Amino acid sequence: MEKQTISFRLDSDKVTALDSLAQALDRDRTYLLNEAVAAYLDVQQWQIRHIKAATRQADSGRLIEHTEVKKMASKWRRRR
Repeated sequence: MEKQTISFRLDSDKVTALDSLAQALDRDRTYLLNEAVAAYLDVQQWQIRHIKAATRQADSGRLIEHTEVKKMASKWRRRR
């Protein structure tokens, strides 16, 4: 896969923390940033997929009535 160089500003305390973590893991800053971006993209893409799926369900009328949700939630609270 082709790589591109990008730059962005980061608070100095975050750079310090990043460098400390990189040293502890015996990795470089670029490796950690690539891992962080990959994890962020995975989470955001997962969320978007689920939002789109829920929207399709709602648009097709597959919904749960509010009273049913309240009953379900009250059962969850009692289990604690």
